Amino acid sequence: MSSDKKRGAERTQKAVRDEDWSDERLIGFLALLPPDDLPADYNCLLRAYRGMTADLFARFVRLYVDRGHDINVTLSNGSTFLDHVARHRKSGDYAQALIDCGAHAHTSLAVQA
Repeated sequence: MSSDKKRGAERTQKAVRDEDWSDERLIGFLALLPPDDLPADYNCLLRAYRGMTADLFARFVRLYVDRGHDINVTLSNGSTFLDHVARHRKSGDYAQALIDCGAHAHTSLAVQA
């Protein structure tokens, strides 16, 4: 029975990169409810970051800002979403999308992104 168990990359769902995302679908991320300990605007950015390619994320961030959401929302420790993204090795395009829409870093690490 254990020989049938999937491991590592076999367990993960294949990424879909050529899928069309309408603006309505992107806007749907704005309505996602956060856990109790996470600000709603931060949760929107986090879920979009985890679920979108860099190009889709850039579109989403523009819609997010245009609808009055806080691009510089902070956690209780004062860190911004740009701080979170900047910690990831392959996040340059995501960080640039945030910066292009007015995001600022709380830590010096994010400035290097």
